[in-house]
Amino acid sequence: MLDEISSVAVVGAGTMGQGIAQISAFAGYNVVLYDLEESALQKAEQIIASNLSKGIERGKLTKEQKADTLNRITYSDDDKSLVADIVIEAIVENLDVKRSLFKRLEELNSEKTILATNTSSIPITRIGAGLNNPERFVGMHFFNPAHIMKLVEVISGAATSKEVANTVYELANKLSKVPVMAADAPGFIVNRVARHFYVEGLKVLEEGVCDVEGIDRLIESSGFRMGPFRLMDLIGVDTNYSVTESMFNAFHQDSKFRPSRIQQQKVDAGHHGRKSKKGFYTYD
Repeated sequence: MLDEISSVAVVGAGTMGQGIAQISAFAGYNVVLYDLEESALQKAEQIIASNLSKGIERGKLTKEQKADTLNRITYSDDDKSLVADIVIEAIVENLDVKRSLFKRLEELNSEKTILATNTSSIPITRIGAGLNNPERFVGMHFFNPAHIMKLVEVISGAATSKEVANTVYELANKLSKVPVMAADAPGFIVNRVARHFYVEGLKVLEEGVCDVEGIDRLIESSGFRMGPFRLMDLIGVDTNYSVTESMFNAFHQDSKFRPSRIQQQKVDAGHHGRKSKKGFYTYD
């Protein structure tokens, strides 16, 4: 089935959508990057061009490869353009919004189109409930920044066919990623394991044991590239909080997944990290 994929549509021109569109185009696919907001599309186009320019500076690609990649991406705010061999969703972590989107995508596309969600925590089976062809629905979870991070979780819902899961696994390989098959459990693999990296760091902060800089410095001196607060700022404090909330509910309010009041305050204040120039740290 991988040979039948020549076009990719990406829904959502935020941080994740930008990266997914970039690597798909770089791998030779014709890509449509869709967003409701024209400003988001303009920003995405600038960031993708900047990412590719940095790749040239580091000797990772040539000017010709940059030009070819940019030529393969079309930017659109018309949902009728979302017709492709595979459509990858990278929008807000909200079950109802995702369900509504995929019903629309199913209307626009043929029964052969693979529909994939980049959700980081919402069960695949719940998102795909109500689709006419749930066997064509699969999780394809990239990690931020998607154009750099190698891992991709391929998650099968209760109805996902093995053929579709295997095709997405092979597609991830073609995108120069390292795919891992995962079951449809809360948080899948990475977010279940990593959730306490953030949650416990926030608990230490709440209890006044140490400040943000000290906790990060301790973790980084232990061998991690980033401490929990620098990483939350990079991922997006709001995104990280929504994943924690989702997992807290998925595990029936198990206290070990309890969202932090400090993190909620950051979200309420609009301090979403690097993308808003202020999170747990302040950015120029």
